[in-house]
Amino acid sequence: MVEQFYDFEPDFIVIPGETLMETIESKGLSQAELAKRTGRPTKTINGIIKGTISITPDTALQFEKVLGVPASFWNNLEKNYRESLALVKESELLKESEGWLEKFPIKEMKKMGWISSFKNDTDQLREVLKFFGVASVETWEDIWNPKVAFRKSDDSNQGAISAWLRKAELNAESISCSPFDEKMFKEAIIECRELTNEKDPNVFIPKLVEICSKAGVAVVFLQEIPGCKVSGATKWVNSQKALISLSLRYKSNDHLWFTFFHEAAHILLHGKKLTFIEGITDEIYAEKEDEANSFAANTLIPKHFYENLITSKPITKQKVIRFANSINIAPGIVVGRLQRDKVIRYSYFNDLKQFYKWVKN
Repeated sequence: MVEQFYDFEPDFIVIPGETLMETIESKGLSQAELAKRTGRPTKTINGIIKGTISITPDTALQFEKVLGVPASFWNNLEKNYRESLALVKESELLKESEGWLEKFPIKEMKKMGWISSFKNDTDQLREVLKFFGVASVETWEDIWNPKVAFRKSDDSNQGAISAWLRKAELNAESISCSPFDEKMFKEAIIECRELTNEKDPNVFIPKLVEICSKAGVAVVFLQEIPGCKVSGATKWVNSQKALISLSLRYKSNDHLWFTFFHEAAHILLHGKKLTFIEGITDEIYAEKEDEANSFAANTLIPKHFYENLITSKPITKQKVIRFANSINIAPGIVVGRLQRDKVIRYSYFNDLKQFYKWVKN
């Protein structure tokens, strides 16, 4: 059940000057007398009472001496007043942008616990901005549009993709990584390949995360949300930490491991400035995607071994199993490669694949 939040925003804002006026009246002082005792111009005291002039820390100290009310009281009164004014102004601006929420699968984001639920659209908009770590809709457009706008497709939603990427970023914050080391990551990739024979995700996922973290790469497994037709993504969180996010979209071991090594290739081959999203057509980056595909395919199944397999027809289930055992890899990964290359039909040998499903924590 999603917890609902109700933000209280008063219909009126108490000006600190009103409290000041009540205080001096209770002491039988006039504005002019207060001005004289504090050494402030009368127009300054009058401005504070009207709310056009702020109570400064110095003035608060003077009020403490003259009125016997702690300076901290006046400072907090002024601080809360200015924050309330800013909140009202912000709410007015956000109200004009409430339609922006339609970009995102808000209901699903609430259900998955990514964001809190608010009855008021303005408050919900503020919550989504906090989720993305931006101050306004305009700054979101500046920061997130360049990451996902060029990756639009007919069945993918820009807002859903950006939300999924952001959640992956947030999850990566909890993964402690050593500074990125290219040599160590290349060694990690070899070590990760050995995990492909492990059937239990509860065993291989923690090992995969640990191995990569030592080389400066955070690996996050994050279920996709409606509108986010993404298998995986790669980006650099900072110059010393890379992120690989995997959605298990197709829920089979051949897709999972191919996607992982594909994303690993982007880290090694394509610099630190770009964000790559697997599963979304992008003609601009076609060459880099092809390079990543080749890297993943040849890392999982070395080229010369694969060529020997496909030339030794017919391809039988037993031959696939023997071949997989000979190169120390799961048979389902070999099946997936043969299917993608159209050596065998997609209906063949799927019982050799390992399938996964997301479970609720």
